[in-house]
Amino acid sequence: MRWSDFPKWGKWAADWAAQYHAGLRDRPVRAQTKPGEVLAALPAAPPDAAQPIEDVIADFERIVVPGITHWQHPRFFAYFPSNASPAAVLADNLITAMAPQCMLWQTSPAATEMETRMMDWLRQGLGLPDGFAGVIQDSASSATLAAVLVMRERALNWDGNAQGLAGQRPIRIYCSNEVHTSVDRAIWVAGIGAANLVRIPTQGPLRSIDVTALEAQICADLKAGYLPAGIVACVGGTGTGACDDIAATCAIAKKYNLYSHIDAAWAGAAMICPEYRTLWAGVEEADSIVFNPHKWLGTQFDLSAHFVKSPEALTRTLAIQPEYLKTHGADGIINYSEWSVPLGRRFRALKLWFLIRAYGLDGLRGMIRNHVTWAQELAEQIRTLPEFEIVTDPVLSLFTFRWAPERRDADEATLALLAAINDDGRIYLTQTRTAGKLVIRFQAGQFDCTRDDVQTALTVITETAKTLKDA
Repeated sequence: MRWSDFPKWGKWAADWAAQYHAGLRDRPVRAQTKPGEVLAALPAAPPDAAQPIEDVIADFERIVVPGITHWQHPRFFAYFPSNASPAAVLADNLITAMAPQCMLWQTSPAATEMETRMMDWLRQGLGLPDGFAGVIQDSASSATLAAVLVMRERALNWDGNAQGLAGQRPIRIYCSNEVHTSVDRAIWVAGIGAANLVRIPTQGPLRSIDVTALEAQICADLKAGYLPAGIVACVGGTGTGACDDIAATCAIAKKYNLYSHIDAAWAGAAMICPEYRTLWAGVEEADSIVFNPHKWLGTQFDLSAHFVKSPEALTRTLAIQPEYLKTHGADGIINYSEWSVPLGRRFRALKLWFLIRAYGLDGLRGMIRNHVTWAQELAEQIRTLPEFEIVTDPVLSLFTFRWAPERRDADEATLALLAAINDDGRIYLTQTRTAGKLVIRFQAGQFDCTRDDVQTALTVITETAKTLKDA
C-alpha cells in the first residue's frame, strides 16, 4: 500500500467508523468470543509476500471486530469509560498521519507549545489556581509513578537517583485502602517496597482516609526511624468512588513536610462542573494532581493530565540531558520529556484542542451532568426493588448494588446475576468488594450514552433477576 492508495482506504476507514458507531447499540457490549478463538484464526507464521489491503481489511472484519469488547458502546457501564469523541478521533488521525516524535521542543515546537496552552485551558476549566503547571502523561499510572519518584527524591534530599536506596532509612508512603493498584506498582518500580506502602483505614459515607489514624501512623513511623515521604489521596476511587478529605489530608502533608499527590483519574473530569468540586475541596493545597481526559472527558486513550505545583521538583527527579537532547540557542523552552518517565512522546495535545473547541466546556459539562443525573435516578429505582440493596450511594455517576434473594447466599446470587447480565449482551457491568460484600458496580460515562440507555440497564437487571429466580 502506498500513499497514493491512502485516499481510497482512508475514506473507507472514515465510513466504517461512522457506521460502526451508528450500529453499536445493535452489538453485544462484551466480546462473545471464547479464549483462544482469535489466536487460532491468525496464521502461525507471517507472510513473505505482500498481500492486498482488501484481504487485510476482510480479515479485520472477520477476525478482529467480533473479538472486541466495545468500549464506545453507549451501554458500557463497566470499569470507567474510555471515550472517543468524533472530534478527538479526527485529531488522532492527523497525529498518526504526521507521526511526530514530540520529546523536545525542537522536534515539534507546535506540539510542545500547544501542550502548554491546552494544559492551562484544562487548569482553568477545573478551577485550579494559577500556581499549577501541567504536562500530558500517557496514563494516571505514569503520573502517579512520577509523583512517587518525586516523593522519594525529595525525602532523600535529591540523592536517591545517584546513590540508590541501599543504606537509606526506609521510605514510607501513605494512602487509604481505596486507592488504585497503580499506587502499588509505583511503589514497586520506585524501589520503595510494598511493605512501605502504609494503608490507612477509611471512614464515613465517602470512605475517606481516617486522617486521625493517618497522623498517628506518621508519628509512629517517625519514632520508629522510618522516613515518611508522601501521601497519595484519591478522589473517585475505582472500586466505589471513594473520596478522601483533601483539605485535611494536605494539611497533614504540610505539617510533616510530605509531598501530596491526588489521584482523581476518573472523577477529575467532573470538576469542570463547579458544583462537584466539593468532592476535592482543598485541592489547591496539593503538590500533584492527575486526572484522565481519556476517561470521562472525551479524548480517546491515551491522554492523562498531570498538574504539579513545582515543575522543578519533577524535572529534578526525571530530567536527563545528554548532548544529543540539548536544544542549543533557545532559552526558556520546555522539553516535556523531562517531565515524564518515557522519553518518546506523542502529540496528544492536539486531541484536547479539537475536543475543547468542537464541544466547548459547556457541552462537556452538559454531558457529565446528564450522566450523573441518570445514574442517580437509576440508583433510586434499584433501591425500591425487592431483594436489591444499594451498597454504596452514588458518587457522581458511580454506585454499587447487590442482589440478595431469599434462601441464597448474597455474594453467590450477585455474581450469578452479573454473569447472566453480561452474557445477555445488552449492557456490561463489573464487580468489586466493599466492606466484605461482593457488589456490582454501575457507572454511566460513555460519550453517546442517553437516558434510554441507562433505563435499559434497569430493564436488563430486573428481567435477568426474575429469570434466575424462576429457574
